[in-house]
Amino acid sequence: MKILFIGDIVGSPGREAVKKLIPQLKKEYQLNFVIANAENAAGGSGITARVAAELFDSGVNVLTSGDHIWKKPEIFEIIDKEERILRPINFPEGAPGRGKAIFKADDGMKIGVISVQGRVFMEALECPFRRSREAEEELSGQAKAIVVDIHAEATSEKIALGWYLDGKVSAVLGTHTHVQTADEKILPAGTAYITDVGMTGAVDSVIGRRIEDVLQRFLTSIPTRFEVAQENVQLQGVVLDIDEHTGKANSIVRIQRRLLDV
Repeated sequence: MKILFIGDIVGSPGREAVKKLIPQLKKEYQLNFVIANAENAAGGSGITARVAAELFDSGVNVLTSGDHIWKKPEIFEIIDKEERILRPINFPEGAPGRGKAIFKADDGMKIGVISVQGRVFMEALECPFRRSREAEEELSGQAKAIVVDIHAEATSEKIALGWYLDGKVSAVLGTHTHVQTADEKILPAGTAYITDVGMTGAVDSVIGRRIEDVLQRFLTSIPTRFEVAQENVQLQGVVLDIDEHTGKANSIVRIQRRLLDV
């Protein structure tokens, strides 16, 4: 089974890249399923019903998220109804939405997807290690393939979760920092890992925002609105090859695809 995981989609440039590049990537890699982190997809922060529908229409099967999931008030109206949008599983009991679910790929194979958020340098949610393990134990009885999006700031926390879940899930994929890392690997027990899959948006930027806006903030320490950048748009992510019988990863391939290449 071939799964594409797309790194944090930032604003309309990122959505346009998804719309135009997914058909090409599906054909090139014979993809069966597409997952994308979309917590920055609406105006650079948050998700709306219209943006979610646009991404689903573009070929994305599931949207994961992170600390910006609640930025658009509209999310509270849709997250309980739309099972294809996941918020981090380690929000406390009573938070709307869900952090894990089972989906069916184009080839009929079931896939478990878990969204979890780190705690180092971020909001102190429930333990991402224990909550992701609990979710894995529940989903493993229903699906061989399980993909975890660990939305976290600290490299060490992401790596630690990869080792913690090695052999129990198909992949542990880092998001949030918007900078693609070059440490993709298959861990000893068969779990694919990468510290950060990258960003889908304008790469001539500061993690998706206009350079001049961010520099102004750093130089003056005065609050500044960070507009979404528009130049040199790329789709970044990884393609996973998962053994349908064991759920273990055969390979993980890091990709960067420019929108202008279409």
